[in-house]
Amino acid sequence: MKKFDKERLLLGVAGPVIALVVAVALTSIVLLASGKSPFEPYSIMFEQATFSDIQVLIINQASLYYIAALAVAIGFRMNLFNIGVDGQYQLAAMMAAIVGAHVALPAALQVPLLILTAVCTGAFWAGIAGVLKVTRGVSEVVATIMLNAIATSVIAYLWLPDVFGVKLGNNNTTGEMHKSGWVPGFDMGESGEIYGLVILAAVLGIGYWIVLNRTRFGFDLRASGASESAAAASGVDPKRMVLTAMLVSGGIAGLAGLPILLGDTHTYSLNFPTGIGFLGIGIALLGRNSPVGIAFAALLWAWLDKASPELDFHGYDKEIAVIMQGLIVIAVVVSYESVREWGLRRQQRRVGAELAAGHALATDNTQKEVAGR
Repeated sequence: MKKFDKERLLLGVAGPVIALVVAVALTSIVLLASGKSPFEPYSIMFEQATFSDIQVLIINQASLYYIAALAVAIGFRMNLFNIGVDGQYQLAAMMAAIVGAHVALPAALQVPLLILTAVCTGAFWAGIAGVLKVTRGVSEVVATIMLNAIATSVIAYLWLPDVFGVKLGNNNTTGEMHKSGWVPGFDMGESGEIYGLVILAAVLGIGYWIVLNRTRFGFDLRASGASESAAAASGVDPKRMVLTAMLVSGGIAGLAGLPILLGDTHTYSLNFPTGIGFLGIGIALLGRNSPVGIAFAALLWAWLDKASPELDFHGYDKEIAVIMQGLIVIAVVVSYESVREWGLRRQQRRVGAELAAGHALATDNTQKEVAGR
């Protein structure tokens, strides 16, 4: 491996490692300040990860986090901050649930229809922010935050009994989906069942890497994110790339709720998980927008979620995991900036050394020519 590649690998690993170390250290300080052991909570959570039923829960939860983080990462690659993933995946899940409850096709057609419904809904909702940005210069951050609020209101409207809502006690639902739209999982015996659409998350990760690193579109996306003016000079339409990136990001976001919708709940209700889109931001940051890095970050987040409830039975607050997640996000931003500056200084020193060496060589050659005359 070349020296430059080794340095890039070091810079890529240093940020997440520093962030995790800082987060663990700060969480331990919080525990010490509250008069509790700074080590036992981690021991308890690590022990939970050895149980097969917890492992199944972690994998299932990580699949949702992974897809949401990929949606965020697409925006980051284009230097866009799609903070609306939460609204996009919730609205997409609801629309898929409504279609699944009112349309009955053979499974070979039903499942693709539900996936297509989710993708189109997410892309449409994100596309609104994209159109506003390229036509009116509206910040995608402001637009997607507002669209999250609007999505919540739209969902509340669709839940009305005279629209698509079905009341089950105090719970608002869209009614149970037809069984042809259910995706069977992988039976792990007494440990539970792994969602069948975990495979979809893996396929999306592979597709994300191929598109970004092996296609012209991926190159244009990364080039536009790095410098719009440079990309425009090479023939890339920045506005078209912004809109396309938002559509793709929203389309992927629309899939984030499908593993649990088609594999477990089979309806969209008040109990459907929320906040996954916001967690995807921290996971994408920790994974440095890399499909492999995001996978590890999603598993870490899911482990913190599923292992922390055991802390309640040992006299610790399970909110320790939430504190740690928040500290990781803060530490990620700080550590990445520190690592970036350190990398820039190393590059500057290396370029300076190469220029000095070149100048010395040129001087030496000149002296030899003079001496030869």
